[in-house]
Amino acid sequence: MANITVAGFDPSLRNWGYCIGNYCTESKALTIGDIGVICPNVPTGKQIRQNSKDLVSAQALYEKAFTLAMGVQALFVEVPHGSQSSRATVSYAVCVGVLGSMRASGRPFYELTANEVKLATGLPKTASKQAMIDWATSKYPNAAWPTYNKNGKTLVTAAKAEHIADSIATIHAGLQLQEFQSLIAMTTH
Repeated sequence: MANITVAGFDPSLRNWGYCIGNYCTESKALTIGDIGVICPNVPTGKQIRQNSKDLVSAQALYEKAFTLAMGVQALFVEVPHGSQSSRATVSYAVCVGVLGSMRASGRPFYELTANEVKLATGLPKTASKQAMIDWATSKYPNAAWPTYNKNGKTLVTAAKAEHIADSIATIHAGLQLQEFQSLIAMTTH
């Protein structure tokens, strides 16, 4: 197995970052192909209950994430942890529920923590969102980063790029997992 298709997910209720790439087990090179952010189309209006909106988000996240993961040989996920507000708790619960549903539907993945993801970039675990974006865009400048134009310059849209950058870093962290490296060693010998 020289080339394997890999994916990284940075789960979030409204902005689920993802990237799909190829990893060469011989050269240890990672190339990034498809990148993006899953943004559920949530109905608006005061007459729509919040829990109904959350259900719409959960379904949309599951459908798109599961579809993205179908052709992937190794999926790495930064699993959310704890929260500090009631809305953040809802986001956490929906994301963990979506991930649990993926596993129950036969889509396994490697779990990573936020610290493992940040440290895989060579940045400190306290690295800012902008530092993560700078790391990812410098490492993969030819990826289809979301951009906008300002004063004649093309700039990366930080609000979306932060989730994509984390998904790329998740792959980098996952490739270092002993569990993954052991699997690669077994399949290449």
